[in-house]
Amino acid sequence: MPSVPMVELRRGAFPESLHVGDAVICSAAGDILQAWGNPDAVVLPRSSCKMIQALPLVESGAADAAGLTSEQLALACASHQAAATHVRLVQGWLETLGLDDSALACGPQEPRDRMARDALIRAGQHPLRLHNNCSGKHAGFLTLARHLRAGGSYVALDHPVQEAVREAFEDVTAAMSPGAATDGCSAPNFATTLRGLARAMAFFATARTGDAALRNRAAARLVDAMVAHPDLVAGEGRACTDLMRAMGGRVAVKTGAEGVFVAILRDRGLGVAVKIHDGAARAAEVAITALLVHLGALEENHPAVARWMRVKQKNFARKDTGWLQPVAGFPT
Repeated sequence: MPSVPMVELRRGAFPESLHVGDAVICSAAGDILQAWGNPDAVVLPRSSCKMIQALPLVESGAADAAGLTSEQLALACASHQAAATHVRLVQGWLETLGLDDSALACGPQEPRDRMARDALIRAGQHPLRLHNNCSGKHAGFLTLARHLRAGGSYVALDHPVQEAVREAFEDVTAAMSPGAATDGCSAPNFATTLRGLARAMAFFATARTGDAALRNRAAARLVDAMVAHPDLVAGEGRACTDLMRAMGGRVAVKTGAEGVFVAILRDRGLGVAVKIHDGAARAAEVAITALLVHLGALEENHPAVARWMRVKQKNFARKDTGWLQPVAGFPT
């Protein structure tokens, strides 16, 4: 099935840009409830699957053995922007492991948080690995590696940490991954279908801390942490943080690079996955917000919808020039 137009940028009365993509809403049983484009398209989830990558950290007992807090579990699922709070919490986490910035396999990254970035510049300092948006995930990997007493590079595909991640990934997506590629943070990123990714999110949506299955309890704890600390999952001014706050803990959402976005609807037991083909984050943010409104998770008149679904465009003189919005008919 061909991908479908999802998001357009209009300048005045004229359509100026168009983003096409695929999207799917899935149940925990793997049933497709609604789809746009090709639900069997193979995608790299990128950072949208961090809660899957964190499953072995919790279900192995490593998180409890290390005394991890819900804040740290949220950071394990985060693509944070290296605000002072993010960096402080990850640094403290590493210190409890007897480690420092050099232990992280992710590269240094300039903070997305403007205050943190400007503070580094004024101090004449360079960004560290701690500032990488994936440093919380990597602190989780290091915690799991220590618990497993596994040496070597924890981002190697054959390392016990990544083998545990792959097993969890294939279990919750209900399909063998066709392979992995190296993510921006140097960790393996396993491919799956968009349907598999949505099914995995539905698994997280139906997991509860009182479940008999250990994996279910681990999944529920991670979602609890994400919705309890939306500011740690991304940061101020970010779609993940803003949308989760708007939905009051009922839904967890997570972005991924190159136009991926997922949602975990706990009250409906549903998972949603979106992939924008040109990789535009702006379009993925519009599409996931439109789907949340479509599913009744967000009221159309909520201020967050104006910020992320029908986004007013302004020029440098602050004059209104148009809209970034869903195309007519998406989603219906």
